[in-house]
Amino acid sequence: VVGSVLGLNAAYRGGWWDQVIMQILDAMVAFPAIVLYLVIITAFEQGDIVVIFAITVTGAPGVARLVRSLALDIKTRDYIRAAETRGERASYIMFREILPNAKGPILVDAMLRVGYAIFAIGTLGFLGVGLPPPDPDWGNMVNEARRFIFLNQWAVIPPAVAIASLVIGLNLFADGMREELTRYQK
Repeated sequence: VVGSVLGLNAAYRGGWWDQVIMQILDAMVAFPAIVLYLVIITAFEQGDIVVIFAITVTGAPGVARLVRSLALDIKTRDYIRAAETRGERASYIMFREILPNAKGPILVDAMLRVGYAIFAIGTLGFLGVGLPPPDPDWGNMVNEARRFIFLNQWAVIPPAVAIASLVIGLNLFADGMREELTRYQK
């Protein structure tokens, strides 16, 4: 949502607004995601909200870039000019005219990003900075089982398979969505 709003505003308003937003987002992309996760999580108290915030902050630039590129194409169409001629507000045009016409690629990207977020949460849990210990976390389970890997190698397998199968399933679902949306548009 954050990335979509930033990308829509950058594309529709253009000019210096577009340059400022995209420069800030490009600077965020320059840092490795894991470094930003660790900085954000260590700056605040460890918890669910902080982990979600860290993943949102690191994912927003990619979403914003996608939405911006889609919106730049859509805003040149005749129905956008007609809405501007009718005197519609910028927010109406962005959220009622541009965004609905860009929903296909945005939905597919969202599904892929959910898989990415699951991997990120697992990685943070494995590193010990993810969700606090009472909360169930597959990455934390892999980390706990790692200590006993020489006694019982099979303890690492279930959480790792759970993460992999969920992410693969989400990616297959996103691929199916992409094919269906492509077929629907033809």
